[in-house]
Amino acid sequence: MRTFKRMIPLLAAIAVLQLVFRFGLPYVWWDGLHWWEGIGTFWGSDNQIDIAQQISVNAILAFGMTLTILIGGIDLSVGALVALVGTTTVYILTLGGSGHQDVWLLAGAVLAGLGAAAALGAFNGLCAAKTKMPPFIITLATMLVARGAALRFNEGRPMHVADCHKVFLSLGNGRLFGVVPIPVIVMATLFVLTAILLHRTRFGQHLYAMGGNREAARFTGIPLVRVEIVVYMICSVLAGVAGMIHASQLYSAEPASGVGFELNAIAAAVVGGTSFTGGRGAMVGTLLGAVIIGILDKGLNQAGVHFSLQYIVKGLVILAAVYLDVRRRK
Repeated sequence: MRTFKRMIPLLAAIAVLQLVFRFGLPYVWWDGLHWWEGIGTFWGSDNQIDIAQQISVNAILAFGMTLTILIGGIDLSVGALVALVGTTTVYILTLGGSGHQDVWLLAGAVLAGLGAAAALGAFNGLCAAKTKMPPFIITLATMLVARGAALRFNEGRPMHVADCHKVFLSLGNGRLFGVVPIPVIVMATLFVLTAILLHRTRFGQHLYAMGGNREAARFTGIPLVRVEIVVYMICSVLAGVAGMIHASQLYSAEPASGVGFELNAIAAAVVGGTSFTGGRGAMVGTLLGAVIIGILDKGLNQAGVHFSLQYIVKGLVILAAVYLDVRRRK
């Protein structure tokens, strides 16, 4: 019941944004009061499905980001991992040529991509747990390493996914029964799994304990090092899944893609109520936060708002969310 009450402001924000982008709102300009008429097609089924599909990558990244923030950490490398895993996976797929689809080659490409993500996540977690370096610096460094590794593929040029790799392409572009996008199904599945992990397991209780008071968690016997490594590995693997979806949606691997994705993931988690000080947050809140960010992005783009103003709006939204979190804690 307490969690539901905390979600009411987020649900209200989603409703308000939907109404504003559909019916418009008044605004003041230098020549007087005006009324922006909104977007007549914003509530169309195709448009709403498109919003859900666009949200999927950021939401998957935000699920992992929520886990790291809950224990008092942060992971700035997820955007670069999107590029690295995408390029790794597609590079291996290209080794089979463009004549036919090879299931074993696809399986190997997926395992290689997720394996690279898990290895980088384990390194992040080990450094965060065993050294006194702040996670911000550790993941900033691995972000640069991952970005550089991605740019080594094909000399930084995009790598096209051949049409024969239909299974991989359907990951980002397919629709179940011709209606529900596959990325949305993947997002929903990962949401359920991470929500169960966080809210219905002892591991999830350990995360809240570590974020609330790490020293107290140590004295209760929680294996801090192991838990921290696993958290960063989960975050990186989820980034790997997002990277594959993103590459599939683009029909190519873009070594320079994923720039700023970590900021959107952090924004979704923070807007959803995850506290930057750790120990407080919920997966459903992160999902709603991703929905809010997604509606803002889609609505502002369709309204023709300049991209520079879009950054300003999202920055103000994040600032307001953090301010409200500080007020709640006081």
